[in-house]
Amino acid sequence: MVLHENQPQVIEACQRGDPDALAQLFETHRDRVYSIALRFTGDRAAAMDILQDVFVKLLSHIKDFRRDARFDTWLYRMVINACLDHQRRRRRLLAGIGDFFDFFSSPRETVLAEMLKAEAAEHVRQTVARLAPEQRAVVVLRYTEGLSYDEIAEILGCSKGTVASRLNRAHRILERRLMRFRNMGGSSHA
Repeated sequence: MVLHENQPQVIEACQRGDPDALAQLFETHRDRVYSIALRFTGDRAAAMDILQDVFVKLLSHIKDFRRDARFDTWLYRMVINACLDHQRRRRRLLAGIGDFFDFFSSPRETVLAEMLKAEAAEHVRQTVARLAPEQRAVVVLRYTEGLSYDEIAEILGCSKGTVASRLNRAHRILERRLMRFRNMGGSSHA
């Protein structure tokens, strides 16, 4: 999330109930919140619901924000919790991470290459969708948001070692499941 030089003043104004500051905070962070929610749920409508939930919670809890934490970390934690709550309520699997891996890269893609790439991307999305929520959260935060282990640990409220462990388990699972796909793809398209 982009931190602006005036962010502390905007947060203070929000804590006082200034509607212009609340609007500015929303404008600054809505795209990132929506993006995380969309990547986690794979569902545009669910991502919009999560976006709304997060900002309703933010508005009701902004007075609880303490300056001993970074605002973006506090907001990330709120977003991840809303995503996990959504998943528990709806029991939906992740349908879209976006272009998580780029299996096929060619300067001039043919129709067949595009079809293979779309098939591979869908398989990756489905494979990530089957990860445990804790593993999926670290994968989304690490690879789609580019956060460090320290940042992820702070957001999820766990140790850096736990982040590394969850990411390592996710890598092993993804590697095993995706290797089967590559082997199947290689034999059927050869």
